[in-house]
Amino acid sequence: MAIGEVLDWRNLLQTTAAIVLAFFFGYLLTFYSARKRNMGRNQAVKTALATDTVSIATMETIDNAFIWVVPGAINATLGTFLFWWSLVISLAIAFLVTVPVNRLLISRGIGHSGHHH
Repeated sequence: MAIGEVLDWRNLLQTTAAIVLAFFFGYLLTFYSARKRNMGRNQAVKTALATDTVSIATMETIDNAFIWVVPGAINATLGTFLFWWSLVISLAIAFLVTVPVNRLLISRGIGHSGHHH
């Protein structure tokens, strides 16, 4: 949001950038964690893709849908209460939806617990 506001990007570009960055940093954090556990580069990439894709997609879908649906939230700037209120609520809802998704993935051996051996 801060990048988009400074560069005067339109809402769709800001949303797209937020999604791309969420995937990039989500994958990067898991990749880094896997590499610290002496996992090979290719296996670390596969692990990051397998453990994070569904989780991040779920989180981003819920979070961004909420921001687009709440009247005025998508146009709120960093200095407004509406921006921060809608951000907190959207992330809380996305978290509540994503936790069961992650639990399901973990129970099937796909989730984050797979690279903590």
